[in-house]
Amino acid sequence: MSNDIRRIVATDCGSTTTKAILIEKNDKGEYRLVARGEAPTTVEKPFEDVTMGVINSITELEEITGEVVPEGYTKGRRKLLKDGKVSRLRKEGKETAQRADELDAADLYVSTSSAGGGLQMMVAGVVKAMSAESAERAALGAGAILMDTLAVDDGRKDYQKVERLRQLRPDIILMSGGTDGGTKSHLIEMAEVVRRADPKPRFGDMKLPIIYAGNKDARTEVESVLGEGISLQVVDNLRPTLDKENLGPAREEIHEMFLEHVMQQAPGYSKLLEWTSEEVMATPNAVGKLLKEYAENEKINVLGVDIGGATTDVFSVFLNDQGERVYNRTVSANLGMSYSICNVLKEAGIENIARWLPFEIDPAEVRNRLRNKMIRPTTIPHTYEDLLIEQAVSREALRLAFIHHKSLARNLVGVQQGGLDRLMSEQDTGQTLVKMMALDMVIGSGGVLSHAPKRAQSALMMMDAYQPEGITMLTVDSIFMMPHLGVLSEHLYEAAREVFERDCIVKIGTCIAPVGIAKDGEPCVTVKGNGLDVSVPFGQIKVVPIDIEKTTELTVEPAKGFDVGEGKGKPVTVKRFDTSKGNRNQTTNLIDGQVGLIIDTRGRPFNLELNTPGRVEKLRSYLNAFGLPLP
Repeated sequence: MSNDIRRIVATDCGSTTTKAILIEKNDKGEYRLVARGEAPTTVEKPFEDVTMGVINSITELEEITGEVVPEGYTKGRRKLLKDGKVSRLRKEGKETAQRADELDAADLYVSTSSAGGGLQMMVAGVVKAMSAESAERAALGAGAILMDTLAVDDGRKDYQKVERLRQLRPDIILMSGGTDGGTKSHLIEMAEVVRRADPKPRFGDMKLPIIYAGNKDARTEVESVLGEGISLQVVDNLRPTLDKENLGPAREEIHEMFLEHVMQQAPGYSKLLEWTSEEVMATPNAVGKLLKEYAENEKINVLGVDIGGATTDVFSVFLNDQGERVYNRTVSANLGMSYSICNVLKEAGIENIARWLPFEIDPAEVRNRLRNKMIRPTTIPHTYEDLLIEQAVSREALRLAFIHHKSLARNLVGVQQGGLDRLMSEQDTGQTLVKMMALDMVIGSGGVLSHAPKRAQSALMMMDAYQPEGITMLTVDSIFMMPHLGVLSEHLYEAAREVFERDCIVKIGTCIAPVGIAKDGEPCVTVKGNGLDVSVPFGQIKVVPIDIEKTTELTVEPAKGFDVGEGKGKPVTVKRFDTSKGNRNQTTNLIDGQVGLIIDTRGRPFNLELNTPGRVEKLRSYLNAFGLPLP
């Protein structure tokens, strides 16, 4: 897209709130965030028109720019609405109108949406640990909420699968299975199950959309079995061979069907699609798009999380064995901080939550407080103790969602290994792609992380939940505009990158975490460079403020038996991760965070139990290290 894009409006229509941002190019030629507005989403009664919420949020942008405009930008109220809709100069790369004056209209308007419950999908495959798992990765990567996975070997009878299909009423079904040229009978059996269920979609009386991404030789038979009551779309096989996965075509088709079959049925979306310069994108899909683009362009491995009230989304981009960066997303639909807080309690157990509390309290008391939160899910902590309990819950929600993510983000099952081409059992399945020692950046998002009173609290929550290894940058999404930047990155990556680095993510600091175990007080790691010389024994957290302009390079020397990335006892040199325009260095990961350099010598793996001797004192020492108040 050409460089004459000066003003961009982006909206994200969430399930409860519609958020709008205004991005402009300043007099230095940089794209920066100018203003942000929000309004309640209006997809439900009494309004039933999503564009009303869009107009209200953009009206707030107009009002804000009429009062405050950052230095380097033209002063004055922007005129972003005209004739009851978003005024924009460009539609699908073409000029559509003339700018009346310098403050008139936006050059580009893009939007994402998860209003109306988002995209709800079911997937059906042949082998649960192979084709069905590939279908899960395709659906989740396209921004879907995965309702259930059907497979020939999932242990359910056909009538149970039929009942499940009728009960859930998904927006779209993705069918996969069989390598090209392989068996067809199991796919035909699965098609029979779908036809007998005759499931009805959530919206309207349209035909249920089904995407077939299985054995190409079975396409004709599957289409014949499904019949004319289904809207079938055929794409390339997800697993054309045992050792190859091809998720792109299925993901693209899911996106197209979401726009055509689902969003068109939601009130006001057809109008919104006419307003935007480009196609509307599902919110999680947009977040994944941004992280994937950023990881590939900056040549880094990224882990992102969005922890909400009801669900926790985890995104990752890691190099696989073939040297390709692979994007994965998972949704833990039962792990959240308000509506799903008791699911976290049930899955983690009260002891695992209470172990993170730096004060003595009866676990039964913690359980009762969490039950009160479930009854009143929109309440916020009133005391410091309440805040610490909520942050203890977040550690477990993040940890459990991460375990789920690692189990799905794996190398392919059934590939040739050890010279034997064999189908591996579920116990032999591929190793996870998520290798913490190779991780460069963690991005935390969601209320409990983005709006923690102190950034150090966000860092400690992510360190406890994810246990980063080696040298890792810790960041948070300040105001959750990754969806806006994700849809923008597809059309104008440089603008999305500049705003992402300068206005979206807040750098907390660089975490150095040696892998290994020793006794408390034994030598662990020394960090040197530019006048800095710090030795930290095992079992501590030490925070060292650094000036990134003066401390551009550090040498990390682990003690014998500890590894920070190059092997046990071997030093590692890290340089500044420079995000200044035109001077980028993607091979290093030392950032000038608000907290500074965080040296975590608690060991990996780090285990803390409710009955660990001195547990409360240890937790209080960690708070002290960050300068956080004690309860």
